[in-house]
Amino acid sequence: MASALVTPRNADAGARKARSGATVTCSAPGHVSEIQRQRILTAMADVTAERGAGQVTVAHIVARSGVSRRTFYELFSDREECLLAALDQAIGRATAAVLPAWQGPGRWRERIRAALVALLGFFDEQPAPARLCVVESLGSGPQALERRTRIVHALIAAVEEGRAEARAGREPPPLAAEGVVGAVLAVLHARLLGAPGATPLSSLTPALMGMIMLPYLGQAAAERESNKPAPQIKTIPRAHRDPLDGLDMRLTYRTVRVLIAIAAHPHASNREVAAAADIADQGQISKLLARLHNLGLIRNDGEGQAKGAPNAWLLTPRGEEVERAIRTDAGADPARTQAGG
Repeated sequence: MASALVTPRNADAGARKARSGATVTCSAPGHVSEIQRQRILTAMADVTAERGAGQVTVAHIVARSGVSRRTFYELFSDREECLLAALDQAIGRATAAVLPAWQGPGRWRERIRAALVALLGFFDEQPAPARLCVVESLGSGPQALERRTRIVHALIAAVEEGRAEARAGREPPPLAAEGVVGAVLAVLHARLLGAPGATPLSSLTPALMGMIMLPYLGQAAAERESNKPAPQIKTIPRAHRDPLDGLDMRLTYRTVRVLIAIAAHPHASNREVAAAADIADQGQISKLLARLHNLGLIRNDGEGQAKGAPNAWLLTPRGEEVERAIRTDAGADPARTQAGG
């Protein structure tokens, strides 16, 4: 991995020279690929939620993600592989939200409620992955259906643990857990097909808990759950506007590295940006910087200085938004990105 000096510009030329021994590392090629991959997966989930899995094409995905078709096929063999990867990611994130609640302390009823609250809260915050898990996985081919079936079986097993708490002589019928899980999924399926965000799914917690408790703990327990207030969850609204929308650019390897370099080292000159981004051709870096400048993503604070003075590049507010978004897509730690970790 290339290392190079990229430090904030100082008006004192002597101070600039004195700092020339320091080195930093810019984003690694693998990290840039992960940024591009995450943008593709996010785009896949979003476009699938809007159009339905069967109507999504590679053209839709690359247009939404801001990466090139070539980059798409470097990361995925076809649309189906991308869809399965997006589904796997959605399932993984939902599991990470639910599992700690399910494995917490308390009896079956408390753990079921905690897990349901966590699941519905995740679905409210992430409607596109929610729809991918519950709705689109049904019609996305045998491999997607196999993943969905595996999750449904795990949910059935969790609900069936309630049999141990049922009163003697009032045990639920053999298929109770399968019927309960099917009913809950049917309710969520119908809500997710409706207008996005019309009613928070979390508001369904009491009613769904009543459905789950009824065959195991009886009518009285089911009514108690149904009469409890819905949890008040402070969800984080998901930004619907992609900062790359409206920009005539592709999210290429070099673009990512240049934006990250300028974000980490404001007032860097052309040469310093090129060194950090590992771009040896000065003509190429000049063209790339000019293009980003014309797009309104960077500005040059060195303009207007004496002839021959180096440029001093900074991200504009729009550029900061784009740079922050691409780091977030990859789950990057801002401190590590800026330090070159």
